Amino acid sequence: MYRLAYLDWLRGLACVLMFEVHCYDSWLRGAARHGNFFGLSQFSGTLPAPLFVIIAGIACALLTDRLRRKGIAANAIASKTIKRGAQIFALALLFRVQEFVLGWHYSPWTDLLRVDILNLIGLSLVLMGIVNRLTQSRRANALLAAAVALAISLSTPLLWTTHQPRWLPWYLESYINGVHTFGVPQSWLFPIFPWAAFAFAGLVIGFILTSDWAETHPDRAVARLGIAGVAIFLLSLLLNLQPIRVYAVHDYWHTSPAFFIARVGVVLAMLWGAYAWCRWGFGQRGFSPLIQLGQTSLLVYWVHTEFVYGRLSILPKNKQGIAVATLGLLVITIAMVLLSMARTRYKGRGAEIAGWFHRGHEKAAATGD
Repeated sequence: MYRLAYLDWLRGLACVLMFEVHCYDSWLRGAARHGNFFGLSQFSGTLPAPLFVIIAGIACALLTDRLRRKGIAANAIASKTIKRGAQIFALALLFRVQEFVLGWHYSPWTDLLRVDILNLIGLSLVLMGIVNRLTQSRRANALLAAAVALAISLSTPLLWTTHQPRWLPWYLESYINGVHTFGVPQSWLFPIFPWAAFAFAGLVIGFILTSDWAETHPDRAVARLGIAGVAIFLLSLLLNLQPIRVYAVHDYWHTSPAFFIARVGVVLAMLWGAYAWCRWGFGQRGFSPLIQLGQTSLLVYWVHTEFVYGRLSILPKNKQGIAVATLGLLVITIAMVLLSMARTRYKGRGAEIAGWFHRGHEKAAATGD
């Protein structure tokens, strides 16, 4: 996979923020959950999901452009993207099965059909593969992706309220607006509307980064994206102060297109900061835990969840003070970095490791041990 260090660094930062949100949410007891500390810790939870989804879109654009430059056929490129999306979606379903089995006796069967972020990223990759196949030029791809992102964002308030597709079974409607079994959309789920819009926004960003001018002037290209991010964030605040009443129900923090562009703006500014830190700061000097985490984000997402929310939680849930929960967060973070390092070190060495165990077995058999 085509990688850029600052994208891995930013993805790693998203992992750490995710650990923080999950650990405090799972472990803090009642009194600690009502202060400013908990509120601020959960406010940072608005960042990891957009970061993961937008970076998935950027990575899709980078890979698509690289394969095109190699002369790979358009159908083959689309097939590769769609297959990768299908694989991630299958892993999302497997993850839900794992959580259901490990939570036997207290997890409802409906959790098997919950729409989580892995489901969303998998489906978004499938959709991006299809959209990229419709056009062949980088500029046309970026324009079409921007149109799709805008259409998803503008449709979200309707599909969550006045035009909710209640005629669909809940497990299908949930992929549209995240109703799950509750009859009304749930803000903690990751349906296509609005979340796939972030993937297509990332696709636009990725095609901008692969333009001929951007590859010749990368510093200026990322800086311009960062400045654009600040500008659209300010625009979002202005729109919220004087909202245009287009929709019957206005919900800035969940469905508003203004909030969508605000989060895209924040991610663009963070992209600029990550680039500067890795380009001129200490981001790539020596070992970087964040880059390491970013290279194995799927693995650490999968594993940490069970040790924070599941039966294997390293601390009793909803019973800890801030100090103990913070210590647990530190332990989880260090453990995930070590796991990531092990994954990187032994990736692709399955046959070698199996052979080592086989030789050890043969030696033990020969010596009678």
